[in-house]
Amino acid sequence: MEPIRILLADDEKHIRLVFKEELEEEGYLIDLASDGSEALEKLKGQPFDLVILDIKMPGMDGLETLNEIKKADKDQRVILCSAYGEFKQDFSSWASDAYTVKSADARELKDTIKNVLGA
Repeated sequence: MEPIRILLADDEKHIRLVFKEELEEEGYLIDLASDGSEALEKLKGQPFDLVILDIKMPGMDGLETLNEIKKADKDQRVILCSAYGEFKQDFSSWASDAYTVKSADARELKDTIKNVLGA
């Protein structure tokens, strides 16, 4: 069975590395992007089963990136992951498949990934 490929975009390097390590322990193949533009470039180059986007990133934020991803492929699964719960009420976040609040404990993110992927 092919491993599940996940693209994780977050502007905070330590968050990217912690989540990468946590998710690789679950058997996922993780690719990293430091902002929305880099994430969109990586999506052009190869398919991903899931994209995880931070919302507050410099340049193109997560909501703008989500919009661009869905324009290119409406079926691409996307989880928004933010330290700010108020974005859950933002209409533009509704295009995502799920929304999770970022924390040091990756359990919620892992559970959300399993739900979105139907695993």
